[in-house]
Amino acid sequence: MKVILLGPPGAGKGTIAKLLSAHDGSVQISTGDILRAAVNAGTDLGKEAKSYMDRGDLVPDSLIMRIMESRLQEPDCKEGFLLDGFPRTIKQAEELRELLKKLGIALDMVINLDVPRDVILDRLTTRRTCSNPSCQEIYNVKSNPPAEEGKCKKCGSPVVQRADETEEAILNRLDTYNQKTAPLVAFYEKEGLLKTFLSLDSKQTTEAVIKALKK
Repeated sequence: MKVILLGPPGAGKGTIAKLLSAHDGSVQISTGDILRAAVNAGTDLGKEAKSYMDRGDLVPDSLIMRIMESRLQEPDCKEGFLLDGFPRTIKQAEELRELLKKLGIALDMVINLDVPRDVILDRLTTRRTCSNPSCQEIYNVKSNPPAEEGKCKKCGSPVVQRADETEEAILNRLDTYNQKTAPLVAFYEKEGLLKTFLSLDSKQTTEAVIKALKK
């Protein structure tokens, strides 16, 4: 499958991408992953990206697109790919459309994950993360609590609430998403690629996506 995953923070994009990847071997691609990989590999593009990141600046779209072009031509992408959280803006979507045309790649679908705002708030404000950078195991105080005294079950480190997962921070992230990324829904609807799925349960949503892709 060759798909894009859209959805607000807390919609379950990462989880659903992993489940879809496990289904048919399509590789999950996020901009954060490819930027880190390019930097770690020390490629020319990676060195260029690192210079921006070290200064605390955003990596420009033009460089992200060049790194994306390189990534999409790697052998594992021939089996299919899932773009997780990219594109984020209409400009990126337009540039991605031209890039895919240049590479002779046709998208199968753009998956829009729809989740009620109150569900997102509940999901993210109850999420906790292992503070050990090499572990980062995710917990939920309701459905999957950490061990006693708030310790990670895997490594024993303290489990914390991330600064961007307080209610105030989440509402701010949702506002940013609605301003910048939500317009992509209309963009891909116009392209005839969009299909929206209610995402309350990751496994059920994944099954619905797989069924829709087979049609």
